Amino acid sequence: MDDELLELQRQFEFAQQAKSSIRLSERNVVELVQKLHELRIIDFELLHTVSGKEYITPEQLRHEIAGEVKKLGRVSLIDLADTTGVDLYHVEKQAQHVVSEDPGLMLIQGEIISQSYWDSVAEEINERLQECSQIALAELAAQLYVGSELVASVLEPRLGTLVKGKLEGGQLYTPAYIARVSAMVRGASRGITVPTNLSVLWSSLQQLLQEMEGATGLAVEGSFFQSLFNGLVKEGEVLGTLRAGIHWTPTVFAIAQKECVDSFFSQNSFISYDTLHKLGISQPIQYLQPRFPEGIPLVTAFVHPSMIEMLDAAIEDAIERGSWLDSLSLLPTSFGAQDASKILSLSPSVQSALKANKALIVGDSYLFSSSFVKDVYDRVEKELETLSHSGSSTIILSDDSHMVKEAKAGKDLSKSSEPVETVTESGNKKRGTEKGSKKKKGKSSGARTVSAEGDSENEDYIPTKSKKNQKKGKDASSSQVADSRKVVKKDSIKAQEENVPSEEWLMQKLEALLPDFEEQGVDDPQAILKYLADYLRPMLANYLKERRKALFTENVEKMKILLDNLQRKLDESFLNMQLYEKALDLFEDDQSTSVTLHRHLLRTVATSIADMLFHNLDLHNKLKNGTQVEDSQNSESISLSPGERTAIAKSLPESQSKRALAVVEALEGKRVETFMPALRDLAEESGLFLKKLDKKLERTLLHSYRKDLTSQVSAETDPVSLLPKVVSLLYIQVHSRALQAPGRAISVAVTRLKDKLDDSAYKILTDFQTATVTLLALISAAAGDEADCSSDRILSKKELLEGQMPALKALVLGSSGSQA
Repeated sequence: MDDELLELQRQFEFAQQAKSSIRLSERNVVELVQKLHELRIIDFELLHTVSGKEYITPEQLRHEIAGEVKKLGRVSLIDLADTTGVDLYHVEKQAQHVVSEDPGLMLIQGEIISQSYWDSVAEEINERLQECSQIALAELAAQLYVGSELVASVLEPRLGTLVKGKLEGGQLYTPAYIARVSAMVRGASRGITVPTNLSVLWSSLQQLLQEMEGATGLAVEGSFFQSLFNGLVKEGEVLGTLRAGIHWTPTVFAIAQKECVDSFFSQNSFISYDTLHKLGISQPIQYLQPRFPEGIPLVTAFVHPSMIEMLDAAIEDAIERGSWLDSLSLLPTSFGAQDASKILSLSPSVQSALKANKALIVGDSYLFSSSFVKDVYDRVEKELETLSHSGSSTIILSDDSHMVKEAKAGKDLSKSSEPVETVTESGNKKRGTEKGSKKKKGKSSGARTVSAEGDSENEDYIPTKSKKNQKKGKDASSSQVADSRKVVKKDSIKAQEENVPSEEWLMQKLEALLPDFEEQGVDDPQAILKYLADYLRPMLANYLKERRKALFTENVEKMKILLDNLQRKLDESFLNMQLYEKALDLFEDDQSTSVTLHRHLLRTVATSIADMLFHNLDLHNKLKNGTQVEDSQNSESISLSPGERTAIAKSLPESQSKRALAVVEALEGKRVETFMPALRDLAEESGLFLKKLDKKLERTLLHSYRKDLTSQVSAETDPVSLLPKVVSLLYIQVHSRALQAPGRAISVAVTRLKDKLDDSAYKILTDFQTATVTLLALISAAAGDEADCSSDRILSKKELLEGQMPALKALVLGSSGSQA
């Protein structure tokens, strides 16, 4: 055998030393290997090296990788690529095979690490830990160039064996250090006697440890303290309850808390939630219900059923006596109105009384027997009836009294600001004129005398200084009334819509009817009265509604009669107004006189018609609303101020109110043409029909008017009153027009007759007119002394006029008599 081996060695040596007759280049070798690979003669994988001059099999590469890892323990894939001379791609691929086949290896972040390496690292860490007592994982990870999670996962299975310590919160601690900190946690926890947030305690311990260890000590995480604390609680070394992981309640506090709650509840039969909050109980009801199953939770307190039984007895007594009860006065002072309401709802006596309609609960805490409430309601109802029959119902039902007072004030103010004009224009014949003139004698620089509307009213046309002041007074009056109406308009409309007694009035009546509230020492009687008033108001509103319906039924016939009478009066007045309006056309060429005549007609005839219409519409509206209306005076003699007209207009229904306000505005204007359509619109909206003046009616009215004027002229004895009547009669005879002219326009009216009369008749008329003006000027300027010379001149002038009266009468009586 040895001989054969020696022979083979010699042959091998000869072959090596023999020179080849054929040499192959590197390229030929590469092509030869490729050809052998294609022919499947080489049937395994070959890997090129980085230099390209060598081939290596995957098995050899894996073998070399495993050898390097075994030798070094931790090898980078990049270093393996340099060592083996193979591309990094192939190294990574074969490294995965090596790691997957050997469970003791791991591939982490481009490195292959063996368990033996970690064992050696763990031994080094343990040595360092025993020196320092604590090491942070972050520090170890930085030194090893790996993640903290990897270090933790590697150390956990080696704790207690290779590493003598405990891993908590990202740090390693020695058993001695843990024992020392655990003792601190145990002592601090046992010193707590009230509910505490443990995070505050851990912060204090952290600060204490830092002071003990100085700058070299590491910060201890709160989770480390918490884990130690949880272990102590589990072992029973610290007694108490832990909620939400950080809220600690010591057992000693829970025992004291329980004893306090039990003692208070057993002594008082109730306990308030505020008391429990002060004891540290955040959910009182959940805490009390399991401990006192028979208890009743209220809004602010927890009560024993015995408290309801006590209140029940008082309620039964109040119902039997027909009285009332404030449950809050019988309950502890800490109870609120909602607590009282809930206790009342749970009371058996209240439940049975409510079911039998023997009692009612007003507000939250007041209980009234039904007999008591019925008695109060009956007395208030009688009071309403008494006030209604006495004419005070409007004061009860609404705040209209303010508007009425303001309107009256406006009326008085407007009257005082028009001392002459208002009296004379709305006066009756010469008596009012003379009386007004005498009263104002010596107190103003001008005067006016006016006769009745149908008597062709006469005013002197002497310039006065008070006219501007009168107009200013009117404007001030109307503006004051308008301002006062705006103040109460909103409240008045609201009260009218509700049509119920105001709360203030009802509380005043209840206070007068029930004085025993104050006598019994009630702390706040107004509160009880308010609750009672709120309960009674709907009942009283229903009573008033039914009463209003009954009144409306009674008022239907009155409304029909009222409208019939109003239609008849309007027919006559509106036809006369149209008749007087036609005479204004004769003066359209004289702007100043035209304005005077228009204003005079608006303030006399038009105002009278408007006042009559407004007054009747107001009565109709009240009757329609079910208001009891007393028989009033004759509507033809009604005189309203601008403020009263506006107040009435605004009190009408909306569709009528707009048109009524337009009429009020037209009365203050300068043209009759504006007033007539406004009046017609209001009448049509109110269901009334205004006749138009045709030729036939005009002739009939003119004949009647001329006949009436003729009889007045023949019977007239006052020279001042005679002139306007004669002028009006002349215009009927000459122009067939019924002229209504004030005193200031008489001079122009006389001048317009110059071409229509002969010279002698015109001279009689102008002489009489001149003498009348002189007489009125003397009367206006007189000092009031009957014996002075001015009185003599007045008497002589009157005698002169009386002497001319027959001639003046003859101007119209003769011709009218012949025409008649």
